[in-house]
Amino acid sequence: MAAVPEDARISLYIHVPFCRRLCWFCACRTQGTQSLAPVRAYVETLKTEIQALRRRMAPGVGLSRLHWGGGTPTLLPPALIRQLAGAVFNAFPMEEGGEFSVEIDPSEIDAPRMAALAEAGMTRASIGVQDFDPEIQDAIGRPQSFELTARAVDLIRRHGIRSLNADILYGLPHQTGQRMADTVQKVLALAPDRVALYGYAHVPWMSKRQVMIPNESLPDGEARLALFETAAELFLDDGFQQIGIDHFARPDDGLAQAAAQGRLRRNFQGYTDDPAPVLIGLGASSISRYPQGYAQNAPATGAYTAAVREGRIPVTRGHAFTPEDRWRGRLIEALMCDFRIDLTAMTAEVGPLPPDLFPPLLAQFGPAVHLTDSAFEITPEGRPLTRLIAQALDGYAAPEGSHSVAV
Repeated sequence: MAAVPEDARISLYIHVPFCRRLCWFCACRTQGTQSLAPVRAYVETLKTEIQALRRRMAPGVGLSRLHWGGGTPTLLPPALIRQLAGAVFNAFPMEEGGEFSVEIDPSEIDAPRMAALAEAGMTRASIGVQDFDPEIQDAIGRPQSFELTARAVDLIRRHGIRSLNADILYGLPHQTGQRMADTVQKVLALAPDRVALYGYAHVPWMSKRQVMIPNESLPDGEARLALFETAAELFLDDGFQQIGIDHFARPDDGLAQAAAQGRLRRNFQGYTDDPAPVLIGLGASSISRYPQGYAQNAPATGAYTAAVREGRIPVTRGHAFTPEDRWRGRLIEALMCDFRIDLTAMTAEVGPLPPDLFPPLLAQFGPAVHLTDSAFEITPEGRPLTRLIAQALDGYAAPEGSHSVAV
């Protein structure tokens, strides 16, 4: 925190881990609750953590982006929404042109909560769709009709929120090309500004609830790629631009403009046009990225709460960047955002690159990659392999079988 200078701009991510329902597909750190008592106590802890963060920060630090995720942030009643937003903005005022986004569960939003969010300054709503097919929803434990989602979108727009994200998943159980096409057409009817088209990560060894989803119901790698291509073609035909490997945006959206201007970045939440170099996570399990490395808060809510109440920083693990980490990170980000590494510009930014770094990639991925004196790039045909190519540059890549599939 001491590395953040006076008058700097930072981004904040606030994690609200509570849900009334626990969806089987989800691998996020969440916990079920039918009572608001633990939610109220958690918000009090967040307010204390925010105040402690403010005391440790240099004067004049303001916000570039604020994102509430979960879990289900819209589980908070209006009074708690106002309290939490007030605590944030009293500590860190939002800069002009800043963005305040919230993940909204259509089954957990109503007019009073939407009004509280709008009054607090929310500028962007993000709705998780996953898939609209009833059989697929039953298989992943997430009933959410198109009609319910459309009502939530109407509520968002009636409260003056103009920017809308939608998330859908490919690779879900029982998904077919036709079902994917039907879901995409319904998403397009909601008229979002940007869409995240994520591959479902089946990791039951990490997220125990995913054992409810039988392996035999999942599409194989070839079918997953076909599902992605079906959705991508429909978004492109409707005027969206593809952003990186898994996002789509309207041409006038900030993400598309950042991509066109070479300002696109990628963080834990996906692609972003956020210029802030520091992302600080608040709440249980939240991850922060500082100039000197990563830090993660205690994953368990009880351990996180105890640390904050005792006046301790609730971080339980971290990683300090080495010089090699920094240039590997920038190389990976460049490939994920631009599919290209400008070798001259990258050397000027991060220092000399090892001369033997790229030949193994050429040998391993063949026609998917191309190297010249000035650039290393992924060919258009090779872009479905971008994650695998980037993983080959990762000095901490997990062993095969310990993570989800890359396509």
